Formats: sequence, structure tokens, C-alpha cells
Amino acid sequence: MPLHRDIYWIGRQWAVTGHGIQAVDQRLQGAFDLDRSRIWANDLREGLRGLTWFNEADFEKALAAARARFPKAAQESAEQLDASEPVKPASARSERLQLQTEGRLAKFLPQWRIRH
Repeated sequence: MPLHRDIYWIGRQWAVTGHGIQAVDQRLQGAFDLDRSRIWANDLREGLRGLTWFNEADFEKALAAARARFPKAAQESAEQLDASEPVKPASARSERLQLQTEGRLAKFLPQWRIRH
């Protein structure tokens, strides 16, 4: 997967983007990209440590930058919104909008005409 268009931090191997943490090397085809919903998981380094190309210091910097960019509190509130009951449409709400037109003059605008 190519890097997301919003790049917030870029290192030697990893980049923090709008998607989350992504490997800069495009030959990996997004196999090690982490969605921003997973950056607060504790087991992120476990599968990567055995790889010969993995630079742990660069990954730690990317993880710190991603966690600063996408705070845990915002992540939890987004998950709670997804799990909560659906939002009622405007017609079902108890609030009513009232149109006030009495005593006001109407404005008539010229029509647009397209000539053929």
C-alpha cells in the first residue's frame, strides 16, 4: 500500500501518516502497516523484532510520534461513539425549527440563463 497522502513524520524505515504507522519501503506492500486504531496496543514490537531489516530505534520514534498525533483519549471516544446508539434524524428530535417570515420583504434574484 502506498504511503497515505498526509505524512506527519518520516524516518528511515517508518512514517506516521493519516493511516497510522506505515513502512516506508514500498517493496513490503503494506504488510507491516499499522492502523491508527492499533498504535496503543502493547504487542506491536513482538512480530517485528525477529526480522533482519527491522530498526527498533526508528520504530520507537515513529510510535512516539504517532501516539502524540493520535491520543488515546480521542481513540477511546471515537470507539464509544461507534458503539453507542445511532443518532436520531432531525425530524425525530423534539426540537423544532421555526421559520420567521412575517413582516420581512422577499428578495428576488435574476435568473441565470444559458444560451445555446
